[in-house]
Amino acid sequence: MATETMSDGAILPAAFARVSGEIDAFFDTLLAVPDDGRAQLYRAMRHAAIGGGKRLRPLLVSAACALFNFDRDRAIRVGAAIECIHVYSLIHDDMPCMDDDDMRRGKPTVHRAFDEATAVLAGDSLHALAFEVLADPATHPDPYVQVELIAELARASGPVGMAGGQMMDLAAETAGDTFDLAAVTRLQQLKTGALIGFCLEAGAIMGRVRPEGRTGLRGYAHDIGLAFQIVDDLLDAEGDAAAVGKAVGKDAGAGKATFVSLMGVSRARAQAAMLVDQAVQHLHAFGAEADLLRAIARFVLERDR
Repeated sequence: MATETMSDGAILPAAFARVSGEIDAFFDTLLAVPDDGRAQLYRAMRHAAIGGGKRLRPLLVSAACALFNFDRDRAIRVGAAIECIHVYSLIHDDMPCMDDDDMRRGKPTVHRAFDEATAVLAGDSLHALAFEVLADPATHPDPYVQVELIAELARASGPVGMAGGQMMDLAAETAGDTFDLAAVTRLQQLKTGALIGFCLEAGAIMGRVRPEGRTGLRGYAHDIGLAFQIVDDLLDAEGDAAAVGKAVGKDAGAGKATFVSLMGVSRARAQAAMLVDQAVQHLHAFGAEADLLRAIARFVLERDR
């Protein structure tokens, strides 16, 4: 198992604080409340998007872009785009027709703070805004880069990515013993891993790295994506609701097949540690410029929310 280093302790808190501030500032400007009938929609979007959350995905984007010395302001725009997708998915996941959660990021879910119709529209609007941000020349002046970013995020968030994984997750609640470890792994590669994969892919796209030069970053993303979900399952089984910021124990209550239910706590924790070590090894071609990505991998294993 990888152990925490002094550099991790120095790097991560400042990196998370910086990217969180930048993303909140971006959303504060993007989601200024208009003085018309859309005001409630914008308030709901702000409720979901500003404050709280780990901002792990924007941090991964900015860290990946930094490998290629790409402009940080543009990287933050890409990070905000993927955060739009992530937040929209949380809004919809929390609704009564899916997970029916009352709390998210330590505050009421959007359908509770507002209403279900507003929550649907807030999620839809954030989904649309993600692609508007990527299509803006302020994100990248090269239209070919813009198109590749849009295509990759669409793929990662649609039926062959996050949405497809969410459908499999719903099916897992009724599949019982027929939903085995291979099926759960595939589910999480789509539901969680696809967006994490985009974060690293986006850095390479922004840096104009050819596809054959992205193998290490793709391997890193694959491994931390699975490790992230295994830790999520562990937190649902063992975590504290106040620290996690949402209800825990729901997977077991629903009879859902998870890494923990299929592997047991000890084996799941060991598997997550192995994946994090493997993720760090995928960065062997990089030097100190990849230290933040290495620290993020260790954070994925050690987080409590």
